[in-house]
Amino acid sequence: MNSIPFLKPNLVRLEAYESYLREMEQSRLYSNYGPLNTRFEEQVLSTYFDSEGAVTTVHNATLGLILAMQVVKRPQGRYAVMPSFTFAATPLAAMWCGLTPYFVDVDPETWCTQPHHLEGVLDQLGNDVAVVVPYATFGTNLDLSWYADLHRRGTPVVLDAAASFGSSVEGVQQGKGFPGVVAFSFHATKTFAVGEGGMLYSAEERTISALRQAANFGFGGTRASEMLGMNAKLSEFTAAVALATLEVFPQKVAVRQQIYKAYFDELSARGLLKRGWKVQHNTGVVAHQFFPILCPPGRTNLEFVKQLERKGVQARTYFAPTCHQQPQFSACLHGPLTQTEDLARRSLSLPLWEEMQLEDVHRVVEALL
Repeated sequence: MNSIPFLKPNLVRLEAYESYLREMEQSRLYSNYGPLNTRFEEQVLSTYFDSEGAVTTVHNATLGLILAMQVVKRPQGRYAVMPSFTFAATPLAAMWCGLTPYFVDVDPETWCTQPHHLEGVLDQLGNDVAVVVPYATFGTNLDLSWYADLHRRGTPVVLDAAASFGSSVEGVQQGKGFPGVVAFSFHATKTFAVGEGGMLYSAEERTISALRQAANFGFGGTRASEMLGMNAKLSEFTAAVALATLEVFPQKVAVRQQIYKAYFDELSARGLLKRGWKVQHNTGVVAHQFFPILCPPGRTNLEFVKQLERKGVQARTYFAPTCHQQPQFSACLHGPLTQTEDLARRSLSLPLWEEMQLEDVHRVVEALL
């Protein structure tokens, strides 16, 4: 019996972006915000953000988070307040900015940090808060109204929306109109996959202008560095893949929605959702990267990873260990993390990739029984 892999990246094929590579070859421009990159940014801003605000690409989302935190953070601040239930890239980015992660808990339904988790922490830490970094867990649509108000009142906010490009509520892309910074990943494992890459968005064009400068060695109008910078630019090679991906991306999201629904229907038909299994609460359209689910109370995700493996199905345990349980971050301060630690024990990520068939979904769910 063939095994079912956890992820099966499905980047566009060579013929889809070959014409863009020819353009690059003719122009002999390979990086430095070249014409393909510019075209990609313009199309994304127009199509997904209705030309509101601005975007800039980055070589990967981790560099994007570093740039965003560095540019918007309070100079006197010490802490980057964020959930522990996130990928290690987020607290690592804070550390590269000279900040200390401060971990907060998440909601048991959305698996995201909510305002009531933050209000007391922000009062306690006061001006020592350099930046707040919520995470749109697994590409979900996070209500940003409270965070937008927080940013406008002087506490900088950077949204880690790594898997949320293509996620929307009533046709509005996650992050549109947000005055802070939104960081998206275009890694090969994401739904909008180009290999390595990412993008930063803000409703404030001045912020994106500063981020763009910081991503190009801090160069201003001349080749003189005017601010702390690095090389985080997206190559024209990657921009070619990104342009071709834009052409088929709505279909990719739609296929993943169908597979997600097939999982939900199969879980319901088998009665698992009445026997302690629980899915993440989502709103709108989510550009699903995989199928996250909680196993019943009293059971652990590692049990089911082994059970699935015996039946030829790969699964993962995002995020276990959570950040505060990892050696690099063990000394970081945090409040109560009851829900975070429960998720770490019970969260199970099931395969979801675009070529999956209904029989594959059936087999995965059957393997949970």
